[in-house]
Amino acid sequence: MPLSTQSQPDEQNVFVASLDNARNLSNILKAIAFKDHAIFSATPNGLKVTVEDSKCLQANAFIQADIFQEFTIREDLVGFQINLTVLLDCLNIFGGSPMPAGISTVLKMCYRGYGYPLTLFLEEGGVVTVCKINTQEPEEPIDFDFCSTNVTNKVILLSESLKEACRNCSINRTVVFVKSKPSYCLFRRGTF
Repeated sequence: MPLSTQSQPDEQNVFVASLDNARNLSNILKAIAFKDHAIFSATPNGLKVTVEDSKCLQANAFIQADIFQEFTIREDLVGFQINLTVLLDCLNIFGGSPMPAGISTVLKMCYRGYGYPLTLFLEEGGVVTVCKINTQEPEEPIDFDFCSTNVTNKVILLSESLKEACRNCSINRTVVFVKSKPSYCLFRRGTF
């Protein structure tokens, strides 16, 4: 594959991951891209991407190492923060339109360590593009300690249902509350 001859020697990198279709990663990251910056944490188990807003809202995406065609990590934990908007722009550099069957954008991500950029090698139809995204020292994400002994209720619902419930709330209200009781399963919403 031409992409493998274009990339940096892997022994210089603390983290290397490759995918046969960059669109898969792009779609996952779009789902959590409500802020510009994301924290990337790579472990031998996979890659965790965290997006936070004001230390009160957090979205995580975890991609298992087995999903990648290549996943090499030379440390127990590799972490960095990057601009997620720039990364998504790079992943879609060849355009977001559907490709003919059998053609996809191949991705190889390389990170040499603290102070180095995240380097993306993207190849489609024999054309290779190299993108280097500056990294930052990651902020420590808030740890929502959802220890099962402290959980009173757990609600699992379709996002469309929650969206519909929120849509029906009055836009003139500034506070929305959710009330639940541990003795029975009842979900109510209201505004005041």
